[in-house]
Amino acid sequence: MSEARLEFPPTDAVLRTLPNGLEFIVKEDHHAPVVSAQVWVRTGSILEDEHLGAGISHLLEHMVFKGSTTRGPAELAKAVQAVGGCMNACTSFDRTVYYVDAPVEGAETALDVLTDLTVRAIFPEEEFEKEKDVIRREIDMGEDDPDTKHSHLLFSTVFRRHPMGQPVIGHLDLFNRITRDQMRAYYEQHYVPGNMFVIVAGAVTPDQVQAWLEPRFGHLPRARVPHVFVPAEPDQLGRREAHIEFTTELSKLTLAWRVPGLTHPDVPALDVLATILGHGRSSRLFRRIREELGLAHSIGAGCYTPAEGGVFSIHGELDAHQRDAVRTEAMAMVEEIQSRGVSVGEIRKAQKMILSQQLGSLTSASGLAADLGSNWHVARNLDYTREVVQAIERVTPSQVQDVARKYLVERCLTITSLNPHGTLDESSASAARSERAGIQRTVRPDGLTVLVKEDRRIPAVTLHATLRGGVLSETPATAGLTRLMARSLLKGTTTRSASDVALTLEEAGGSIHADTGGSTFALTIEVLKPDLAMGLELLADVLLRPAFPEAEVARERELQTASIRAEQDRLTSVAFQELRQGLFGHHPFSQERNGTVDSLAGLTPADLRDFHQRHVVTGNAVISVFGDVDASTVTALVEKHFAGMTAGNRVQPEFTLAPPPPVTAATRVAKRDKKQAVLAVGFPTVDIRHADRLALDLLDEACSDMASRIFLRIREDQGLAYSTGAVQILGMAPGAFAFYLGTSPDLLEKARTELLDEIAKLGRDGLDPAEYARARATWTGKHLLGMQSPDALARTTALDELYGFGCDYHESLHQRLDATTLDQVNAAARRYFHEQPAIIVEVVPG
Repeated sequence: MSEARLEFPPTDAVLRTLPNGLEFIVKEDHHAPVVSAQVWVRTGSILEDEHLGAGISHLLEHMVFKGSTTRGPAELAKAVQAVGGCMNACTSFDRTVYYVDAPVEGAETALDVLTDLTVRAIFPEEEFEKEKDVIRREIDMGEDDPDTKHSHLLFSTVFRRHPMGQPVIGHLDLFNRITRDQMRAYYEQHYVPGNMFVIVAGAVTPDQVQAWLEPRFGHLPRARVPHVFVPAEPDQLGRREAHIEFTTELSKLTLAWRVPGLTHPDVPALDVLATILGHGRSSRLFRRIREELGLAHSIGAGCYTPAEGGVFSIHGELDAHQRDAVRTEAMAMVEEIQSRGVSVGEIRKAQKMILSQQLGSLTSASGLAADLGSNWHVARNLDYTREVVQAIERVTPSQVQDVARKYLVERCLTITSLNPHGTLDESSASAARSERAGIQRTVRPDGLTVLVKEDRRIPAVTLHATLRGGVLSETPATAGLTRLMARSLLKGTTTRSASDVALTLEEAGGSIHADTGGSTFALTIEVLKPDLAMGLELLADVLLRPAFPEAEVARERELQTASIRAEQDRLTSVAFQELRQGLFGHHPFSQERNGTVDSLAGLTPADLRDFHQRHVVTGNAVISVFGDVDASTVTALVEKHFAGMTAGNRVQPEFTLAPPPPVTAATRVAKRDKKQAVLAVGFPTVDIRHADRLALDLLDEACSDMASRIFLRIREDQGLAYSTGAVQILGMAPGAFAFYLGTSPDLLEKARTELLDEIAKLGRDGLDPAEYARARATWTGKHLLGMQSPDALARTTALDELYGFGCDYHESLHQRLDATTLDQVNAAARRYFHEQPAIIVEVVPG
């Protein structure tokens, strides 16, 4: 392994200030014709003063999208979509961030829309109560979600006085009392030049940005920046515990300790400690608790450090009866570090993992902007990430041991858990070469396809092995086989144990994971530039020589089964599973990638070996190596490490030839012990290679955004749903198109009538020219934004090769769009939504 030292690159971003005090930051990056524009407002849930606990920051974030002095609510979304962009916002404890990502031609429009949101909002009176209803449903949705519920339990137990103990979305009773006048006053007080800053990253110059900002923000008067008193959290003088029961399948357990804020000198050592304890498959917690003892389905550690002080946590998902055992083992591992310390090797591994993660954030314009925004917001230092990484490079074993002894102590411990009903007592008691689009493509004599793209921006490399298979290679009796096989690839080879694989990578700051889709499965390794040879050798070893040890396969089967059970807590997942079964019958697309509890129970290591033998052959695979590499070096390494790969042809699963059964109109009802309802309406469509594919993509785009007719009528005009959208099931066999919404049970019947009416109009009349133009622009923008990083491009081009499109297929975007007319889109709408029966699914309380 190379010992070459890599550094986090210094930023060349430019900071300027308008005369009224508005700061703006510009990071020029011309590698892709895109831009990310963001406005950061220095307010959030902990800074709400007399409205503390009401969620007024979050409500305001929603309401600014309801129109400005220059644009109505629909026009805001339409303006962004017309230039191919996408926009959104988020509110946290100490910040509210609005952003637009778009092709560079839309940069000025992006900033104009952000101006609408942050200084021109008008808060229409008729929208205020309607939007409060939407957030009330969000609050109910959080009450139904086990992750949200446990997060609220944890923070309210750790923070008794500090406002981080209050939910960002607010408490319902306090939220209900907010008036429109109070919200407007909050906006006028906090959304002022000295309390906001703008970030633009992408293919622009500082002078361009200043010319765009001055007429939009420059006229605003300088205003007093609000000062809000934030009470400090008193020292914790004894262990705290909070345990609740919930409608869920698995227990969630967290052990937490309060730690200082981001700029404290102890934080680098705490970050290293968290990485050693619980980041990656070679971490101490993962190896001991998940792999050796099999006590948890997942286990990890983290150090969350906003400016005000944060939380160091050990968190796991497990069966309820293992709760006490996991807690005991986790505490034993903390105490081991406190008494014996950590090794230099563990420190180096953690340092490389953190560096790799931080470098990964710089591959897109939005990532660059977010990194700069966080740096400026918390530290007033655009290079703060680099300084943190440098501080982490200086961390010593004694410093890690010191912070473990200083902060992870018994009197400061908080333990929380969320558990299935009826389990708390039980748990407590138990223990040929061409170059296209800059991509060099080689088909070796044995049939293996290799794609290489040299990208020198960041000293990192992504390695993918992508193969045909997935759900389409399964039957109802073997559902989940591909995912079980893919995940079991990571459980060791004939020459390495699972721990050896993980340790080899993580000592170098790398990572490995495997996943599956409807038509494919993939193995991915990410490494830093000096470790390319190690990464490719390891990719070949894991892919070609898996051991499939019986005990490890059994444990992975258990984890996959737990994931199936956990999905039953998510109403949208339940709805789409019911929809799949109604649309596809016994066809493999009727099953999720995880399979079923019954199908997994019948799978053995022998089944995995048989599947592997049939699918991991040269003609069925594409190896993609993208990043800071030399193509000739990659070619030689692939020749060396994949020379022994079994020769074979591309797999053609029988279900890519056999269509799903005909659909008969039906309504399916599923009942769950939740407060909300979900409605889904699905239609059969075509495979990913069909001529109608792009027309369906444009229909999907037109029905999924905040300017869509469904969103505007059902959510905005009538307030019948808290979410609406469309989604597709795609693959090499005919798939499906589905519309969905989330609502409250008492509004379900009305929401169903309205959704079916909108679908009928779409099937009959299609899109209008304005909807078509917005869908084209937004789809193009998402494509450009999604292709920024080497990892995304490597994945996409490998899939395109396996689908038969060729690795340069993504480059034909404009030609394909130009060839897809409005008439063709509307003909597809009639064909699939008007001339076919639908399957309707309702998930309701019960």
